[in-house]
Amino acid sequence: MKRLNSQLQQDGAPLELILLIRTLLAGCKEISFRVSQGALAGVLGSTLSENVQGETQKKLDVISNHILKDTLRESGYVKAISSEEEDDVVPCNPEGNYLVSFDPLDGSSNTEINSLIGTIFSIAHAPQWMKPDDPSAFLQPGTQMVAAGYVLYGPSTMLALTTGRGTHIYTLDKTHGGFLLTHPNIQVPEQTSEFSINASNQRHWEPAMQAYVADLLAGKEGPRGKDFNMRWVAAMVGDIHRLLCRGGIFMYPFDNRDPSKPGKLRLLYEANPMAFLMEQAGGKAETGTGRILEVMPEEIHQRVPCIIGSKDEVDMCLSYNDNAK
Repeated sequence: MKRLNSQLQQDGAPLELILLIRTLLAGCKEISFRVSQGALAGVLGSTLSENVQGETQKKLDVISNHILKDTLRESGYVKAISSEEEDDVVPCNPEGNYLVSFDPLDGSSNTEINSLIGTIFSIAHAPQWMKPDDPSAFLQPGTQMVAAGYVLYGPSTMLALTTGRGTHIYTLDKTHGGFLLTHPNIQVPEQTSEFSINASNQRHWEPAMQAYVADLLAGKEGPRGKDFNMRWVAAMVGDIHRLLCRGGIFMYPFDNRDPSKPGKLRLLYEANPMAFLMEQAGGKAETGTGRILEVMPEEIHQRVPCIIGSKDEVDMCLSYNDNAK
């Protein structure tokens, strides 16, 4: 099996980017070990503090954030970091060439039930004229990313990664500590009969999304003429991994509860990296009003709606918006 380094070189990734990815993954491997220890490591449960999103932080959230932050700051390759767990950007090396955004532990509430969790990250070039503590450096559309991926901490530890030359999935070989290419250049099926959505929010969705999901649930007797299965992991990293492996559509749509938060998922370190991975695998990633990767961020913790997955099904979902106009 091909090793990560060999595939990155084949994809034409610059040496410094390869070294940065390896450094980031070293932190992820430490997180993987901590996760595998579970309650034995004394890391489960909640702290008494909240992050900038107003969410109670889990102990493992905080630990994972510190691991990645310290690892990246010491690397010398990174000019600044933005994290879900940090109020502001974290300045690193003023001469660093890259910006890294990450969700250190997506789905952290799943730790207490030993279910899927993961780390999501994206990498972009750092504007050299900006200071390391300037958050406006991160206000770039997703089309400017040079790499994105996630590490899934499940029965095996897996990495999905793209540098713009296809999406590849690797598996961590714990006998020697390296990631081996197990699913090269994956392609998401254009059609699907699976969908992922938090149905408890149904009453808050716009009419077009309510109508679309109602038609899915109607099955063979409905206008779609076939049965659909719903799958929901409650961790974006787990749901997107399933889509990459076998297709489907994942939705966290706009809802009307809080106009200041048009979506739940964060653009920089959740929506953008997953959109990059999905598009490189032949899928589609939209907000409902446009392409996720073309959204111009206004602040580092900005949220957006997400409709991601098999191309034909995403188009079908969007057609309900068109019909509602």
